Amino acid sequence: MTGAISPWHLVIVALIFLLFFGSKRMPDAARSLGRSMRIFKSEVSQMQNEAKTGEAAPEAPPAPQQQLPAAAPVQAQPVVAPQPVNVEKPQV
Repeated sequence: MTGAISPWHLVIVALIFLLFFGSKRMPDAARSLGRSMRIFKSEVSQMQNEAKTGEAAPEAPPAPQQQLPAAAPVQAQPVVAPQPVNVEKPQV
């Protein structure tokens, strides 16, 4: 029975996930995965509908960008060139 996934394999994988993520984070992870799958399915169905009709669905207008407060100007510091270093070879 090589290569087959038994119920015990699934139980072990579930226990490992529970150990890594903890019982508090598991519902949030499952909820997030469910949302992602719903979004993915809706995008795929939208693409299939566009391919059938041969026209693109109207795109939503871009969201207005939030304007951030202006930062204080930064004063430039003068650039100082590094001084050459004399490295002498030790005499043997």
